[in-house]
Amino acid sequence: MLHFSGSRATAMDEAEIRGLLQAGLGECEIEMQAEGARLAVAITGDVFEGLSRVKRQQLVYGLLSEKISSGEIHAVSMQCMTPAERSA
Repeated sequence: MLHFSGSRATAMDEAEIRGLLQAGLGECEIEMQAEGARLAVAITGDVFEGLSRVKRQQLVYGLLSEKISSGEIHAVSMQCMTPAERSA
């Protein structure tokens, strides 16, 4: 599902981003791959229940806004789903 060719970002970078997402979203399953300033995430959690696709993405972008503003993250692709949507 998540794939970039080439090298991956350091584990420390990914750990920091994962921490930001977990702190803001609570109990979620997060799959992530980073390469340079590009980030791909697939997040599954009850926090997305009742939210439109746009609202889900806005929630995640809000958590990453400082990293995006600083240029540390340049591009983000994401899939945000509930556990029921993931198992469907």
